[in-house]
Amino acid sequence: MNTLLIGMPGGMELIIILFVVLLLFGGKKIPELMRGLGKGIREFNSAKANLESEFKEGMKEHEKLELKEKKKA
Repeated sequence: MNTLLIGMPGGMELIIILFVVLLLFGGKKIPELMRGLGKGIREFNSAKANLESEFKEGMKEHEKLELKEKKKA
């Protein structure tokens, strides 16, 4: 048995969860919820990309400094 799959909902559980969400929020609120979720995911991915690019730039600058120090020595 694969231990990675423990705790993950199956097909029936997902159907029940979707049904409960539909009952709680109604059909008119779900698109609004999904838009908000999509916006949050986009903002997260944008922040992640910015962080990655800043990290890569910092590494490049560090490597340039190391090369300059080696040339001086």
